[in-house]
Amino acid sequence: YMNSLLQTLFHLPYFRKAVYHMPTSNEELAHKSLPLALQSLFYKLQFNPNAVSTKDLTRSFGWDTMDAFTQHDVQELNRVLSEKLEEKMKGTSVENTIQHLFEGKVVNYIDCVNVDYKSTRKETFMDLQLDVKGCKDIYESFDKYVEVETLEGDNKYQAEGHGLQDARKGVLFEDFPPVLQLQLKRFEYDFVHDMM
Repeated sequence: YMNSLLQTLFHLPYFRKAVYHMPTSNEELAHKSLPLALQSLFYKLQFNPNAVSTKDLTRSFGWDTMDAFTQHDVQELNRVLSEKLEEKMKGTSVENTIQHLFEGKVVNYIDCVNVDYKSTRKETFMDLQLDVKGCKDIYESFDKYVEVETLEGDNKYQAEGHGLQDARKGVLFEDFPPVLQLQLKRFEYDFVHDMM
């Protein structure tokens, strides 16, 4: 999973250029500096015809050999990497690269059916988790993502100043990023059987 993520990021020219423009110093060691380790890795991917090691990069995360062989989640790795890169890019010419490339905006809403009350909350996202189960293609996964939920019966919405109300709850996309990262939910937790 790490190799596929790194290759994907490498093949985004804007991202690769930003990584190359991150400031580093001559005193830094690649296995202790995320920017230097990623620059070195990208350089080797670009110019070396042989397989490239990710050892310095994983060590720059603070991972030892055992951590590197532990099965992490690709979404978790992507978020950790993005957060660390954002931190290292602050105050440089490439500040806000991560947000520019990957940040989108949604509006979560709850709209009451019988009274004039609507609650909205804007949020940013760096990736979307889409359901796979029961969906024949990506379009059905997106339809499921924006599916409107009805809040009624025991699940009524507590509307400010109006008490419990029947309502519709959903999400609307306000802005997509230039690079939309999708995480496909290939498994889900079964609460009844306490297992994946």
